[in-house]
Amino acid sequence: MHIYGTKTRRTSIVATDFLKRNDKMAALLPTAMRMASLQSDCARALPPMFGNCDVLSFEDARLVLAVPSSAVAAKLKQQLPKLQGALQKRGWHIDEIKLKVQVTRSIPQVVHTHQLILPGTARSAFEALGDALPKTKANATLIAAVKAMAARQR
Repeated sequence: MHIYGTKTRRTSIVATDFLKRNDKMAALLPTAMRMASLQSDCARALPPMFGNCDVLSFEDARLVLAVPSSAVAAKLKQQLPKLQGALQKRGWHIDEIKLKVQVTRSIPQVVHTHQLILPGTARSAFEALGDALPKTKANATLIAAVKAMAARQR
C-alpha cells in the first residue's frame, strides 16, 4: 500500500506500519488511505501539467485541492467539470470543488551524474587528437578541451 506524498514504497510501508502500531494513530489509517485513493483518482483524471495539485480535504461532498500558483488555479478551473465527472464515475460523491493556492518552496531536483571513465586506448586517442588538430585560432578551444579531458582521465 502506498501513501501519497512519500517518494518510495519503503517509506510508505514504514508510515503505514507506524499508523497500525499506535492505537490513536490507527484510526487515521482509513482516512489516509481514502485520501490517497482520491489523490490517485484526481491524478488519473487530470492532465500531467496538474501533477503538483494535492487533495487538501474532502468533507460533505466538497473537495478542496491545493494548487501551487494562481496561474495553475486559473487553468485548473477550466478542468473542474471534467474532473468532477471523472471522479463521480469512479464512485466519489462530489458536489463542489474548491481550489486553494498554497505556494511552497520548490525543491530543486537532485541530478545524479556519473563520471565517465575512458579506457586507456580512448584516452590515448584523445591525446593524439589534441596533438594532431591543426593549431589554428578556430581550433584553440577545441584542442584545449580535448587535452583537458584526456588529462582528467589520467
